[in-house]
Amino acid sequence: MSTTTPASPSGTFVIGGDMPVCRMGFGAMRITGKGIWGEPEDPEEAKRVLKRAPELGIDFIDTANSYGPNVSERLIREVLHPYSGLVIATKGGLERAGPNQWTPKGDPAYLRRCVVDSLDRLGVATIDLWQLHRIDPAVPAGEQFAVIRDMQQEGLIRHVGLSQVSVAEIEAASRHFRVTTVQNLYNLTDRTSEDVLDYCERNGIGFIPWFPLGAGGLARPSPVIEEVAKTYDATPSQIALAWLLKRSPVMLPIPGTSRVKHLEENTAAAAIELSDADFARLTRSVRARSKTT
Repeated sequence: MSTTTPASPSGTFVIGGDMPVCRMGFGAMRITGKGIWGEPEDPEEAKRVLKRAPELGIDFIDTANSYGPNVSERLIREVLHPYSGLVIATKGGLERAGPNQWTPKGDPAYLRRCVVDSLDRLGVATIDLWQLHRIDPAVPAGEQFAVIRDMQQEGLIRHVGLSQVSVAEIEAASRHFRVTTVQNLYNLTDRTSEDVLDYCERNGIGFIPWFPLGAGGLARPSPVIEEVAKTYDATPSQIALAWLLKRSPVMLPIPGTSRVKHLEENTAAAAIELSDADFARLTRSVRARSKTT
């Protein structure tokens, strides 16, 4: 991508040692309907969002078969295929019974079907990055990891990631395949995955924070965030994204939206360079949930 694009100041991370992406990505969950179910309320605007993302320099797009379900992957193919210069990551391992309902399902046959169906919907022979959306507690983890390893060896998956996992689970999965990304809940006000982020940084694993803006909660920020935002002539959400980018070089924020204006606003956060003092102030002053608080 051009070094002059709005996303480029966020820098680059190389997934798995051979797949470079711009650190400011896009999460395609919210281009679906209410409750992440069904078609988007404004299909044409959702398509414009997908078209605009690469124009802004975003080359890493994260989705899942459960978004819709199937809607997000289908729209991505419709708008962006054949993905020239783009990395499309997807996930599998959840079942959907209705809006806002998510049930882990990790039996090997189901996980294989998730991958095969995503390949078909995305129109690719190999998925760039496939992530296990959740480890199913009802199925031995080793069985889930083994079928993922098999599919990678068969060439269906290039790189493998995990979602909402502990350090111990990353290490267990690593006995079957190389874990190249971890996607956990993490943002300025929820840092319960701090130990996982630190582990990923030590081991060169990309860390993808889901709900990087607290599912919109940071639109109602603390006075400290508001004060810092004014200093940079930015919105509180942009400051929250800038904080994530400064927090770690392995951080890959994927703020999602169904509106072009919001996409452009989020991407502009890549150009905000927080001072060390402001970063420390935000880290110290914003009351965040963690394993020790």
